Formats: sequence, C-alpha cells, structure tokens
Amino acid sequence: MSDEALRRKLAEAQAALQAATAALETERHRFRVLFDAVPDPVSIIDWDGTVLDLNKAGMAAYSRPREDIIGKGIETLNPDLPRDHLAPVWEVLNRGGTYVVEVTNMRADGTRFPVEVHSAGFDDEGRRCIVAVARDLSRRHEAEVRYRELMEVIDKGILVRGADGRVTYANPAAMRILKMPPGASLAEEFAPGRYLVFDEHGKELPDQELPSFRALRTGMTSPSTVLGFFNLTTKRLTWLSITSVPQFAPGADKPHQVLSMFSDVTAFKRDITLFDRVQDLAHIGGWEWDANSELVYLTNEAQRMLGLARATASMGELQACLRETERKRFHEALMRAVEHGEGFEMDLQGIGADGHTLWIRIIGESEAADPTGTRLTGTFQDITETKQAEETLRVQARTDPLTMLLNRDAVLEELEARLSDPSHADVAVLYIDLDRFKIVNDVLGHAAGDQVIASAARRIQRAVATEGLIARFGGDEFLVVCSTSDDAARPQRLAAAILAAFGDAFRMAGEEFTITASIGIARAPDHGDRPQVLIQNADVAMYDSKRRARNGWQDFSPALAEQQLQRLQLETHLRRAVDNRELKLVYQPQVELATGRVFAAEALIRWRNDTLGEMRPDHFIGHAETTGDIVRIGGWVLREACQQMRRWRDAGLPIERIAVNVSYRQFLAEDLSETVAEALASAGLPGDALELEFTERVLIEDAPDTLSTFAALRMLGVLLSIDDFGEGYSALNYLRRLPIHGLKLSQQFLSGVPHNTSDVAICQAVAGIAQSLGLGLVAEGVENDAQRQFLIRLGVKLGQGFLYAPGLTPDEFAMRVTRQITKEAHA
Repeated sequence: MSDEALRRKLAEAQAALQAATAALETERHRFRVLFDAVPDPVSIIDWDGTVLDLNKAGMAAYSRPREDIIGKGIETLNPDLPRDHLAPVWEVLNRGGTYVVEVTNMRADGTRFPVEVHSAGFDDEGRRCIVAVARDLSRRHEAEVRYRELMEVIDKGILVRGADGRVTYANPAAMRILKMPPGASLAEEFAPGRYLVFDEHGKELPDQELPSFRALRTGMTSPSTVLGFFNLTTKRLTWLSITSVPQFAPGADKPHQVLSMFSDVTAFKRDITLFDRVQDLAHIGGWEWDANSELVYLTNEAQRMLGLARATASMGELQACLRETERKRFHEALMRAVEHGEGFEMDLQGIGADGHTLWIRIIGESEAADPTGTRLTGTFQDITETKQAEETLRVQARTDPLTMLLNRDAVLEELEARLSDPSHADVAVLYIDLDRFKIVNDVLGHAAGDQVIASAARRIQRAVATEGLIARFGGDEFLVVCSTSDDAARPQRLAAAILAAFGDAFRMAGEEFTITASIGIARAPDHGDRPQVLIQNADVAMYDSKRRARNGWQDFSPALAEQQLQRLQLETHLRRAVDNRELKLVYQPQVELATGRVFAAEALIRWRNDTLGEMRPDHFIGHAETTGDIVRIGGWVLREACQQMRRWRDAGLPIERIAVNVSYRQFLAEDLSETVAEALASAGLPGDALELEFTERVLIEDAPDTLSTFAALRMLGVLLSIDDFGEGYSALNYLRRLPIHGLKLSQQFLSGVPHNTSDVAICQAVAGIAQSLGLGLVAEGVENDAQRQFLIRLGVKLGQGFLYAPGLTPDEFAMRVTRQITKEAHA
C-alpha cells in the first residue's frame, strides 16, 4: 500500500474514532442528564456494595457531595444495615428479579428518613452492578400518623377485622360505645358467643351475615345497616348503625381486612314494638317510667316476668311485685335517678305469678333525650336461676362434702356472729376428737376411714339433734356449738349423749372396730370471747381428756391453760434447741448376750435447756412429733451420729454400725434417702455402717413413695429394722414385702420374763417370726441376768440394756470398747 493510501486510511480511522468519542460523550451527557433528572435518589453500586455513582437527587437527599459517597460502601448511606444485607439482594437479582425493601437512610447530619429501595442488576462492560432507586416515605409515614390520629379522635366507633374475622383494632370511640373496660383484651371482648346480634326485625343473625363479614366475603362496601348487639356478659343491648369497607393490599384481588365505622343509635330505637320483639328473644323486659304521671310502660317480656296483665301500670303496682323489704331500696334508687341523674343497677327479690320467690336484675337510667330528667328507662332480667346457683355454691362452700355438716369456715362464721351479738353470746363449744381413728384409717385405708367419719357424723347428729350447730372441723375432729343461756348444763349433757352414741362398735369391711371420742368443753365468755380463743381452749380440754382416759369429756379450766402455756413454752424452746446447741447424743452399747462383747451402738438423744432444765426424751419427743420439729431434730441426729461413727473408726475402734431412730414424721416430711446419703457422704461412711430403726407405723404406709424410699435406702446399703416390734399394728405381710433387715424386741415384753407366761409367749413368737423370715433380732431393755439367760435359750444373740450400760458419752463409750479390746488381747 502506498504512503498516500496509508495516510488516507489513518485519516478515516481517526475521523471514525473522533465521531465515536463524540457519540459516546453525547450518550454519557444524555445519561447524566437523565440520571440527574430522576427525582428520587438513584445509586449505581458495585456487586460488592461500593457506591460507583449517585444522582443529584441523592446528593440533595443525603446532604452530601458526590466525593463523600463515591467509592464508599453503601453502609455510608445506611449505617443500620446488617453485615450480610447483600445476600438476599444477590439471590433475587441473580434470578432476574427486582429486590424491594424498606430501610432507614442517613443524612450528613445524622438524621434518618424512611425509604423504599428498588434494586435491579445490570452489566456494565462485563462488570456486574446494581442500580438502586430510593423513594422517600416520610410523607407517607406522616400521612399514616395523621390517619391514626384521626382514628383516635373521631367520635365514630371504628373496628378493623383481619381476613380471618378477628378484630385487630378498636379506636377509643368504639371502646366507649361498646362499654369496654380500659385495657380490655380485644380477643376476649369479641370472642365468639359474646354478643347476640339482631336485625331491625328482631331476627338473630349469624356472624357471617354481619356487614364486616359480608364485606370480606364479597369485596364490596356494605352500606349503613342498623343492628342490635346484646352483650351476654353485661346484659346490655346497644343499637348501632354500621358501614363496612373492605381494604385491599397492593396487587391483591381479595381484601386483607375490613374497616367498620359505626354510631350508637340506641336512643333512636325506642320504638316499643321493636323493643318488645328483641327483648323477648333475649329474655329481657323493658320498662319506661314517667315520674310526672307515675305510669310505667312494660314490654311483653316484662309483663310476663312480673305476672302483670297490662302494658301500662302504676309504679305502686310494679313495686307490689317486690318483697316488702326491697320496695324501699327500689324507690330510693328511682328518686336518685330523677333528682341527680344517677343510673342504677340492682338485684331485687320479687314474688312471681306462681307465688315463688323471683330474683330480678333491674337497670335504670334517665332518658337522654328528656331535658326534664323525669323519664327513666331500663330493663328487667329474670336472674332467679343464677341466684339459685349462687346459693347452691354458697351452701357447698359452707358444707363438708363427706358429712354434709358445716365446714370449718362456716362454723367459725356462725360462732363469730353469735359472740358478736350480746343476746346470743352465752355459748359453749364442744371439741370432739375420735380415738383410735388413725389406726382404722391406716389399716383399712382412706375409703374405710371416710366411712367411719360419715358414720361418726350421723351419730353426733342423732345425739345433738336440734340443740346445737355441728361442724366437721378437721380430719377426725368435730365441733358442736350450743347455747347455755337457757340451760347451763347443756354442754355436759350433750357430751354424755355423744359418748353414749359411740358405745356401739363400727362395722367396716366385715370387721368390728371400737372407736370412741374425747371431748373438750369451753364456754363463752368465761373461757374466751373470740372464736379462735374459745375453740383453742376447748381443744386444750379435749387433749387433757384424751391424756387422762379416752372416751370421756373434760371442761376447760385455768389449770389446763397453765399446762397449755407450759406446752407452748416447751415447744418454743425445743424449736431453738438445735440452733442453741442444747441437744447431745449418748450411745448405748449393743452387745453379744453370750460374751458381752460390744459390736454396735444406738444413738439416744438428750436435751438440757437453761430454763427448763434436763428434759426426758419421752416428754419432748412427743411434742416434737406433734409440731413437726422432729424432722429438723432427726436430721441433726443423723448427721451427728455419722460424724461420731467416723471419729470412732478413725480411732481404730471395731464398732460395726451405729443405730439411729427415725421418726414417722421424718419419713413423710422429707426425702429421707437423700438426707441419709448426705450424712453418710459427709462422714465418709459406707451404708452398712448405719442402721435406721423405724416404728411399725412406717410399715403400713403402702404408698409408692414409701416403697421407693425403702428401696433407695436399701441401695445405699443402710440396714433397716423395726423398733419395738409387736407394740403397734404389726402385719406379717409388710415384713415379707418390704426390705427389712431386722427386728427389735420391745422391753415392754421382756420386762415380764421369764416368769410372766404371756410375755414369754410373745417373746417366743417374735423370735420365731424373725427366725422364719431370716431377720436379725435385738432385744431391748435387758436389765438382769435371768432375762439374758432366757434370751440366750430362746436363740436371741444380741441385746442392749442397763445390765450392760446406760447411754454413754462418746468418750465413755470409747473407753468401754478400748477396755474390751485390751481384755481380748490378754485372753
């Protein structure tokens, strides 16, 4: 190619390049003009979120120059975005979609404004980019705020229902018109079945026929409709004029909610015929009273309810339908309504057409449209059934369901009423407690126990007849309240009659049981002028009667009060005994009867108090059982005995185990196995170093908890024995079924051997039971050599008692065992 041709080609190429450059510049200018002409902020964003370009509307909206934004991350415009905010955007754009989201952007001064951002993806010369258009929603939000404010202040009621029919919003006017209490739950107030709804002809309408549901179903506005709403809870009828408008979400073809606007038109619905039809359906009678003419207009339902033949009657005729005591209350309410404009609602007793008692709820208020205030309107409602149900519940609340006697609360109320009335204050209280009931209840079970209680109640009723009030005061405790104003000897006479009524045996499950009663008597005002004081003193007298001899009665006296005071003093000090370190343990050796060798120890509790002195265990243990303090004391005994066993073992003393008595109350009141496990673990002892001695009463508790506790103790390796076997409610079935290791022969039976044939027979029987069941046997109360020799011949190998040693201090016990070791070493 010649030079000239080459130059020509270059000139053409240069011209083409200049033309293309000019065209590109023209396109860029056109893009920039269009880009900046968009009224909403538009951003060009790199795929990684870096802002590549921003139009003028964006710079104005964010109050920032381009150089403060270009090249920065989108977080500069929206610092509240989450760290992974681009992930959902990429996911939508990769599918060719447009990502729309509402976020809050930030201006240069830190202020925020809401925007709706539409994002789309595009390629710029092979580079993936995002174009984002942000529409400022501030004006829309302001409009929504103004809309909500309007909803709040408008005097029309407004309800919004969702597509599922549930009410999601009620403005203050709606709550006022429907008389909803402040803070009421919309779900509860508009729950299904809360309202009966009637049309203008008195026809009851189902929910689906209401304007709001019809608008949801059809998608069309339901124009103004007048309906009556009867609230079944408040018993109020309100007439409303309702317009319902369906509302659609953008792009939806079905309404997502419906707005209902309504007004209270009850005042315009005083048409008597319409009221009659609707209120008949709701079993509500309407009335209107003109105070000037003294005439009362009654609807059909009101006439039927009161048994009146005419629709118009005088106020006197209406009041004649009420009990005489109620007429004054009703008249006073009418006068207050006329004079002060006060509405009223009251329940009054009336007399029905059949002569039976009728309960009526009357609501009345001044006629709103009457400027003179002399016209009252209201409703009648027959609430007889409701009142009868309330009375039934009241009686049930005052009645013991097993015996149908008064219950504890009811008799306390009656006694309080009598003591508060000087003309009836001379009364006596008989406190009755059944003897031996717990034995029957434990042996035969609670069902048989209930039969005994019911039978005992009938016997007391026959004995007392109409001379006193009778109540079941507790489990097997009864109370009789009788007057002494006309017969001072009545309490003793009734007590004797009650005791006589228990003379015959009770037959339960084919067996006969002798159950007697112990009775305490206290009189007002000598022994107390308050119910609790009087009952407490009768209780004190009852316990004294039970202590002296069961099947008797005892009058309260100041001496008994002193005893009660001493008992309270004892219980008070006993409750503090553990904390005050007043308790200690002594240890009685358990020995081999043939050799006298000590092999174990039984822990025995002692208590010395600075005020009360040395207290015998048989005196304070019973009180601790009664008050429940035995649980805490028993826990201390377990821990202390285990710690002492640890100290003896550390000293090298060959003591096999230590025995601890466990109270029945401990067994019931706590997780005994857990307490034992903690005591053993704290002392570092194996389970077989501890023997727990239970009374026979624990045996008869056939509850799952009892069996599981025995099993748990057995798993620990603890030895289990029954103390004083044969004194209580022994049953061989329990010994066979429960994991018992041994029995302790009671010193009560050993005291008469070898001369008392009955005691000898019992000892032989117990020894035989132990041997046949493979149980160990330890004899208690061995006091002389004759008893020891008898036991050895009987095959009993182990025992304890004063023949060997009383309770010893830990040091004395250790010295005794040490001497034994020394003696055996020299033998």
